[in-house]
Amino acid sequence: MAELRGPGRSDEILAVFTRNVARYGYDGTNFSEIAAELGISKGTIVHHYGTKDRLLAALHESYMRRRLAEAELVVARLGSPAERLAGLLYAFMLYQVHDRDATVAFQREIVRFADQPALAGGVRLRATYLDLVRGVIESGVDSGKFRRTDLNVQSLLVFGSAQWAWTWFDPDGPQSAEEAGAALVDLVLGSLLVRRTGLASLADPAGDVVEVVRKCLLAAAG
Repeated sequence: MAELRGPGRSDEILAVFTRNVARYGYDGTNFSEIAAELGISKGTIVHHYGTKDRLLAALHESYMRRRLAEAELVVARLGSPAERLAGLLYAFMLYQVHDRDATVAFQREIVRFADQPALAGGVRLRATYLDLVRGVIESGVDSGKFRRTDLNVQSLLVFGSAQWAWTWFDPDGPQSAEEAGAALVDLVLGSLLVRRTGLASLADPAGDVVEVVRKCLLAAAG
């Protein structure tokens, strides 16, 4: 019987590739193992994606598109700049359990963005995401709720602080993703807010902001 080469195969290949990159890294992932797991030939993988770099590009682009869709919902559903930034920070940590394999695969291989032409689309999407974070911080500054800061540096610090979470956050450990997110909210917003009277509620791992973020993740996935 001939191999099926429809879109379902493409999705399966990307899913197995993503899981293997999360576990073994890009260099430790190869077409032979993916093909063996799926019961297909390496030629089928090449038919769908061409090269390993293009598979990595598909991983990164699909990942960033999901994150952008969620972030846009978070910003739309939360009212103030402080709530919006808190929501984005919680989302950074919830990704560690909400989309674990893709998050680990993305975060451990993001350094390849710098010099891989095939990943240019992922670079643009990441820039769009950073612009969204900058916009939230800028609106907080303009409204007088946040102290003045270097928007570019602050957004990169925010993004970078979550970038390495895959190396230390354990989904099966004693701290939940919500609790880790609350610590990140306390750290970032504690340094930005002109008045910290509402910080405790924003940094509540069982609070309203977290609940909105959870709903946004589910809505974007659905």
